[in-house]
Amino acid sequence: MAHLILGSFFLLNLAICVAYVAMRRAQRYWKRRGVKSVKGATCWGHFKGVVLARRPLRDVLRDLYERGRGQRAIGFYVFAKPFLVLRDPELIKSVLVRDFKCFANRCIAPRREDYIGYVNIFALRSPAWKLLRQRLTPVFTASKLRHMFEGIVETAAELDAHLAKLVVDDENDDDDDDDDDDRWTVVEVKELCEKFTTDVIGLTMFGMKLNALRDDESEFRREGKKHFQNSYARHLSLVSLFFMPWLARLLRISFFDADVPNFFKRVIPEAMAERAKSGAKRNDLLDAFIEIKNAYANDPDDEMRYYFQDDGLVATSIVFFLGGFEPSASMMYFTLYELAKQPDLQSRLRREILAALEVAASNDEEEEPRITYDMANGLPYLEQVCCEALRKYPLLHFLDREAEEDYELDPESGLTIERGTPVIIPMSALHMDPDYYPDPDRFDPERFSSQNLRKIPAFAYLPFGQGPRNCIGMRIGLMQSKVGLMQILSKYEVSPCRETPVPLEFDSYTLFTKSKHNMKLNVRRVRAERR
Repeated sequence: MAHLILGSFFLLNLAICVAYVAMRRAQRYWKRRGVKSVKGATCWGHFKGVVLARRPLRDVLRDLYERGRGQRAIGFYVFAKPFLVLRDPELIKSVLVRDFKCFANRCIAPRREDYIGYVNIFALRSPAWKLLRQRLTPVFTASKLRHMFEGIVETAAELDAHLAKLVVDDENDDDDDDDDDDRWTVVEVKELCEKFTTDVIGLTMFGMKLNALRDDESEFRREGKKHFQNSYARHLSLVSLFFMPWLARLLRISFFDADVPNFFKRVIPEAMAERAKSGAKRNDLLDAFIEIKNAYANDPDDEMRYYFQDDGLVATSIVFFLGGFEPSASMMYFTLYELAKQPDLQSRLRREILAALEVAASNDEEEEPRITYDMANGLPYLEQVCCEALRKYPLLHFLDREAEEDYELDPESGLTIERGTPVIIPMSALHMDPDYYPDPDRFDPERFSSQNLRKIPAFAYLPFGQGPRNCIGMRIGLMQSKVGLMQILSKYEVSPCRETPVPLEFDSYTLFTKSKHNMKLNVRRVRAERR
C-alpha cells in the first residue's frame, strides 16, 4: 500500500513537472519569433486577474498595452496560448481594413452545438457572415434611419413623461432659500437609460412596444438584464469563449445565458409570422428577417438553410437587441455622469440644444418643438461630447481577430502571424494613450473639435470598430443616444449626489465597460434663469 501511495505521488509530481515544462516552453513562443512579449508570465499567463475577476479587463489590457510602449505590437499569454496586442494604428489598419480577407473572423469560438451562439452575426464566420451582413446592411441606410427616427422621438417623449414622474417639480416653489439641495431628486440614470434604449430598439428594429419605461416587469427588460448580470459564472463563460476556447469546449459553455434564447425563440418567430400574415411593411429588422428566411427556405445548400432559418435569425435578433440597448444606454449614462461633474460643459451643451429647439419652434406651430433628424445630426458640440464619451467609455474594451493564414504583418521587423493566432486590438487602451489624447483621464470634448480632430490618427479611435466588420448598428445606436441626451438635458440638469461613484470604479465581472456601482445622480428641472 505504501508503495502504491508513493508511486501515485511520484506520478502526480512527474505530471505536474511535465505540464510546467511544456507551459514554459509554450510561453517562449514570441521570443522564438523575435517579438517582444510582456514579462512575468505565470501558469496563468498574464490573465490571472481577469480569469479570477480580480481586475477589470479594461485595466489589464491597458497595462499590457503600456508595457509594450515603444513597440508596434507586443505578445502576451493566456495560460500557454499566445496572443498579440497591436499598438500601432497602421498595423491595426492592415488587420481591420487593408487585409481584412485574412482577418475576417473573430477569435470567439462557440461550439457548433451551441446553435444560437454559433450562428449569430457577432460570432458567425465567413462566408456565411458575409452573406448575412449583405442582407442586413440595407436596414441601416440613412434613408431607413430617417424612417426609424419617428420611433426614437416617440420613445423620447415617453422618457420625458417617465422622468417627470420621478423628479420633484419645483416650478411653483416659492421658497426664497438659496439652498437648492432639497429640490434635487436622486435618480438611477443607468436604469433610466437602459429602459429608454430597450423601448427604442423594440420599436425601431422589431416594431414592438416593449413598455420598459412604463412597466418595471417588462419581459424584454428582464431578459436583457440577464445577459449583463453580475456573476462569476457568466463572466467566466465570456472570458472562456473569447480567450480560452479549450475551456469553453470542456465545460460546454454557451454564448448566451440559457434562458435568454428560450424567450426569443418564442417571441421572434411569433412576431415574424404575425408580420408576414398582416402583409405590413416597416422596413425594419423583422422585415429583413422574413426576406432572408424566404430567400433561403429552399436553398439546395444545407449549410445555408442551417444558418438562415428561424433559430438562426433568432440568434441574430438577440445580438441586435442586446447590442442595441446596452451600448447606447452606456454612452448616455456615462455622458450624464461626466457632465454632472463639469457643469460648465453641461450648460454649454444645453444652450446648444435649446437654441436648436427655439429655431424649430419659430418654424413650427406646435406648442412644444420636436427634435428632428437634421437637428440631432447638426449639433457640433453634442457630436463632440458623444465622441469623447465613446473615447473614454467604449462599450467593448477590445476587438478580436484570428489569422486565417500565415500573414506577414510587419515587413520591416519580419513579424509574421501564424494561422490561428489571436490578434487583440485594445480599444480602451488606445483611447487612453497620452500620445494621442493628452491627459486622457480628463473628459474633454474639445479633443473632437474641427480644429483638433485631424490630430487623432484614424485608427486610434475605434468605438464602433473599423472596416467591413464594424458595428452594423452604429448609426442608430448613436442616434438614439443623442436624442435621449437632448430630451433629458433640454429640461433637466444633473449633478453628483452622495451616492455618485467618484472616482468611478469599473466592474471586474464583465468584459464590457460597466460601473462597479449604480449610477445615481441628482436631477432637477431647469429653470429659465439657470439655462
